[in-house]
Amino acid sequence: MAQDSAWVAVSEFVRNPGMVGSAAPASARMVRRMLAPLDWQRISILVEYGPGTGRFTFEALERMRRDAVLLAIEIGERFVKTLRQRCDDRRLIVVQGTAQDVNRHLAEHGLGEADCILTGLPFSTLEPGDADAIMRETVRAMSPCGTLAAYQMRTAIRPLLRRHFASLRESYEWRNIPPCHLYWATGKRQ
Repeated sequence: MAQDSAWVAVSEFVRNPGMVGSAAPASARMVRRMLAPLDWQRISILVEYGPGTGRFTFEALERMRRDAVLLAIEIGERFVKTLRQRCDDRRLIVVQGTAQDVNRHLAEHGLGEADCILTGLPFSTLEPGDADAIMRETVRAMSPCGTLAAYQMRTAIRPLLRRHFASLRESYEWRNIPPCHLYWATGKRQ
């Protein structure tokens, strides 16, 4: 099944490179570094934008509390189908849609504010208006003490994070193809 997932990732990247961050899956090291700073005991609602084949999704589920929920929002129909087939964990809700509609997706599933939102959406390829709209909706969807965790090939997201959050921690993971900037933003601004 992992080979099937890799094929789905490559074919979706070729079909729509502007919406799929990378054809290569994230390295195990990068996934661990991205998820390690998160306070998993405090996270009852996690939202993931663009889970793709689930590299971060499955690792997050391993760390999450038994009563927590992971809402995975994916635009690609093949990614949605693959995720649903690969995982029967009752904590995982996979919806086909856009990150811009995060608040609607949360409401439709009877979920409150997110304690953490994880994204690998390629903000560098989004139209500026779309990137701003996604960030505004993200901030609205988060609890006051929530964390936005983002992994990006480029730094286009940094000004948005600084504008919308009081605190920003950054790192860089060289041991990934491609290397990625890692961000953890907290203290959402109203």
